[in-house]
Amino acid sequence: MTCCTGPCAAAAHFDPKMAERDLRRYQRRGSDASTRILLSELRRWPLQGLHLLDVGGGIGVIAVGLARAGLADVTLADASAAYLEVARRHLASRDTSRPAQFILGDFAVTAGSLPDADIVTLDRVVCCYPDVEALLRGAAARARRMIAFTYPHDRWYVRAAVVLENSWYRLNQNPFRAFVHSPERMASVLEAAGFVRAARHATLQWALDLYRRPGIA
Repeated sequence: MTCCTGPCAAAAHFDPKMAERDLRRYQRRGSDASTRILLSELRRWPLQGLHLLDVGGGIGVIAVGLARAGLADVTLADASAAYLEVARRHLASRDTSRPAQFILGDFAVTAGSLPDADIVTLDRVVCCYPDVEALLRGAAARARRMIAFTYPHDRWYVRAAVVLENSWYRLNQNPFRAFVHSPERMASVLEAAGFVRAARHATLQWALDLYRRPGIA
């Protein structure tokens, strides 16, 4: 079975060269815009002693960005072995005091075998995944308290840019595709799992939603 727009395409697309490039860019410029929005919102919440699961964790920017928040431990799950390897080095060089584990695989498939976490984050992950319902159901199944995720702002100009981006991939015979999923569609998955939206922020290009389980401090 092929998976031209699925996790295996993402794993091939996010290769060692891109992982090293992203690390160098982060070292020069810091976090990308979507990640800054996510980190800013999470820092508003008490995180001391909580467990973080970062889905599509890339080079570990969220884990590094929350290094002083008092998290008990972090788990990075990613479909790209190259990014997990860079993340191991990155976290070792920036934060050696907190336990971290690294899980390779398609999260929508492996979610059932992963431990629960207080917070699940997905920064620019839903835009790389065709089956957003399966992805968010997996996140909801693992999250005890909160889910925070960023996604392309559902506006005509963003959709047009994604069409052009995917045309470029097609022209270059790259099976990877980007997606602009409906916020209402994503909300319905999380609300059905018992979450309520606690925050939303948006820029021209990106949006952040934070959902929490009601009644859990």
